Amino acid sequence: MKHALYLPFLLLLAACTPGNQPKDYSNSKPLVTAPFEKLDTLATNDWWNRPDNPIINLKVPRSEVVAFGLYSVSNNTLKLSAQLYPLYPDESREVRLEVKKADGWKEIQTSKVNDLGWSALFRVTDWDSTLDTPYRILHGDSATFEGLIRKDPTDNGSISMAALSCNSNRDRGDRANFVRNINLQDPDLMFFAGDQSYDHTEHTAAWLKFGQQFKETFRTRPCITIPDDHDIGQGNLWGENGKKAARMQGDDGGYFYHDQYVKMVERCQTAHLPDPFDPTPIEQGIGVYYTNLMIGGVDFAIIEDRKFKSGPGGKIPQQGPRPDHIRNPDYDPASIDVEGLQLLGDRQLAFLDQWGAESQGVMKAVLSQTGFCGGAHIHGDSTNRLHADLDSNGWPQTGRNKALEKIRAAGAVHIAGDQHLATVIKHGIDEFGDGPWAFVVPAIVNNYYSRWWWPADEKAGAHPITATRLPWTGDYLDGFNNKITMYAYVNPESPSSGSGYGLIRFNKENKSVTFECWPREADVSKGDVGQFEGWPFTVAMGGE
Repeated sequence: MKHALYLPFLLLLAACTPGNQPKDYSNSKPLVTAPFEKLDTLATNDWWNRPDNPIINLKVPRSEVVAFGLYSVSNNTLKLSAQLYPLYPDESREVRLEVKKADGWKEIQTSKVNDLGWSALFRVTDWDSTLDTPYRILHGDSATFEGLIRKDPTDNGSISMAALSCNSNRDRGDRANFVRNINLQDPDLMFFAGDQSYDHTEHTAAWLKFGQQFKETFRTRPCITIPDDHDIGQGNLWGENGKKAARMQGDDGGYFYHDQYVKMVERCQTAHLPDPFDPTPIEQGIGVYYTNLMIGGVDFAIIEDRKFKSGPGGKIPQQGPRPDHIRNPDYDPASIDVEGLQLLGDRQLAFLDQWGAESQGVMKAVLSQTGFCGGAHIHGDSTNRLHADLDSNGWPQTGRNKALEKIRAAGAVHIAGDQHLATVIKHGIDEFGDGPWAFVVPAIVNNYYSRWWWPADEKAGAHPITATRLPWTGDYLDGFNNKITMYAYVNPESPSSGSGYGLIRFNKENKSVTFECWPREADVSKGDVGQFEGWPFTVAMGGE
């Protein structure tokens, strides 16, 4: 792929044009040349000369140029990422952070806006986590975004987290029902597990659209966002330690698009997370963000289950129309679990080892993009039955089992997205049920590429779950011969076509975790009534 020459970004600090609207820039030359071609074109170079686009209006009034902020607080350090709409050539590249004290608003830090992605990061040490602190991000004379840095809810008997993923561009409408329900439930933490953007080569515009849709859920609470394959422009991703992929499909392993584009996406989505456990970059200088975040006495490990994973192309026998889809029911699963394949990689396994050993007695959860098994039989439409999907973390099996052993040793549950198909599964490593609990949350939008849990023989597994009307529960081997026990699932015939979100409640007093699964069109003001069949579902932390 041919790329443009990378030129240093010019950061001009000239004052903004007076008034709410800028002057005419139609004949201005671009001040920035992006280090890549045909990527993020709506928000780079002379972006103001672009025609209207179907994603979002980027030519906002100057009083609205601060789009949103994302934050986390860890080890008395506040990290807050400010996201702006694109700036005109002579607008300031500086944003300011103010907090409200007893005697009024006080500026505590300034930060430079990066012209690639239009974000800026504030990092404030010695943060007082015992107080609710109003904040605002300011740009120029009139632009502001206000929110609240919540105090750490350490005294609460339970901690809750809303979890979402897969925000398809097939529906560019608002997310008012999600926002209303989540704010009524008032979780302590937001988690977006990936695919916040589906406009593969236009991340900035799509990321701004995501913020427009969901900012009222994270304006006043900490938020974890982690990018998945669609965010960095690929339908599937096997990062393989950051190597360059030869094909857009990426099945040979690595990243297809320019490394600066990948870095931009990760900076916009993850810069506000706590500092990474080991910040050493991978190949192409791509960074890492795996880390942990303690909220209210619950410890969340945030991992990257795509970044180090081996690609299947050329490494295992192809047994379907594409290297990652196995359509041969007679294949030997052991034949694809070849030596040398990676899933989480040695670095993240070492992180999970240390994290699991620390803070004994603390409730723990692992957050990642996708599930550690093949939890779906049918993909896309009823004719596409797959025996195994190598995009899932059911493969490679040896790597899957190593990861689950670490999660089990930590006494943690696993929360993920990506699959579009909500499930509650008890993993098995050596025997059925000896692994950790896992909750994969539904897609935000699920009417474009659905998945089904639908065994070919249409029979329940051994030891079916009698507390639900769902027909196909119990012990199964997935397409990789991994042992799983299916407790609940949401096929697309369910309310809201299976679209919705998860809410996870960590009860610190009795060390239990309750998984809730809400349809998109539900009304949470009516109580538990209206959840998907099989939910709410409560498990003992680190046990049966």
